[in-house]
Amino acid sequence: MPADLAVIGLGHHGLPLAQAATAAGIDTIGYDTDPRPVAELAAGRSPVDGSLTAPEIRRMLAGGFRPTTNTAELGRVRTAVLCAPTPLGPDRTLDLTAVTDAARALAARLRPHTTVLLESAVPPGTTEGLLRELLEAGSGLRAGRDFHLAYSPGRLDPGSRTHGFAGTPKVIGGLTPACTESAAAFYGRLTDKVVRARGPREAETVKLLETNFRHVNIALVNEMAVLCHELGVDLWDVIRCAETKPFGFQAFRPGPGVGGHGASVDTIGAHRPLRLVELAGQVNERMPQYVVQRAATLLNEHGKSARGARILLLGITYKPDLPDRQGSPADEIARRLMDLGAAVAYHDPHVPDWRVRELPVPRADSLYEAAAHADLTVLLQHHRTYDLQGLSVKAQLLLDTRGATPAGAAHRL
Repeated sequence: MPADLAVIGLGHHGLPLAQAATAAGIDTIGYDTDPRPVAELAAGRSPVDGSLTAPEIRRMLAGGFRPTTNTAELGRVRTAVLCAPTPLGPDRTLDLTAVTDAARALAARLRPHTTVLLESAVPPGTTEGLLRELLEAGSGLRAGRDFHLAYSPGRLDPGSRTHGFAGTPKVIGGLTPACTESAAAFYGRLTDKVVRARGPREAETVKLLETNFRHVNIALVNEMAVLCHELGVDLWDVIRCAETKPFGFQAFRPGPGVGGHGASVDTIGAHRPLRLVELAGQVNERMPQYVVQRAATLLNEHGKSARGARILLLGITYKPDLPDRQGSPADEIARRLMDLGAAVAYHDPHVPDWRVRELPVPRADSLYEAAAHADLTVLLQHHRTYDLQGLSVKAQLLLDTRGATPAGAAHRL
């Protein structure tokens, strides 16, 4: 059965797009080469932690959404959006293997007048270079003449109640003006505002800038956290005061590390490193070690050694109130504490089980009881279900890496 839209890649970016399109009345299929997420979706379950709930998936299916591994379906759509993952490789460049595979699958079925859009994070030049070449070689069609080609950076804030799909402007850069307008016509059905970039390279670089902006500013405030601790300055009060400035400042807050799916990219290609981003990455990657150092120091100051200490980690996800653990610093912190000889347990209402080094980490059922029993409790993520005032009373010793407890109620990062 023909469909209006094919979303290629059913992960963190593809599923919300498919949800928005289905809700807008667009006949949508979801394609993935991996049969596992397709089977999970067909059964009414989300294959991705922290993306969509089971009721949301069921509403999509009821609205006509069809997950599939059949490439023949790709030849029956008017618009195809590539949302393949692009993880960082060992050299900190983006791995485009999944994008390449998706492009080849689409190219074999591509028909004239289709609008092809790329949303994956990619180096500038990928859309009009690698993607265009793969699509043209596999289809015999010419981009900009026989089919439309454009890039639009994915912009998602998982779990946000404020920044939904429709309310988040979509940036679009087409290979030709006609490509841009075709992409704008599609996204105009899903979002309240469409922003036209000069071309695909500019649109691709928007994603690079947005992602690195976050990481660089988090690195700055993480360095400030270390400095303020050494100076005996309350950083959280500094931030509270600084954010009253109505211009020239945007508040970021420190934490135990940087997680999520938008990793900083400090190289655009083999010959052009972004030195500031590279340095920011080094700062952020040191934060789990710094948290462990602070934990060990706190224990020593209270006459205890990290070796043999009972340490409870609270909140092991990368973002509050979501089960997604992608890039969470909790794993490294747990490993480092274990290396010091500590007995590590955890509590997280969103994560029923957790393994570190292939071994299960004990999960606390009763938060207050576990905090009272632990030599040190470390808040890594502030889920809204946590009563931190009560926790600060029950815990023997509390290290708050999120600045979420009242001043004086805990040792803050």
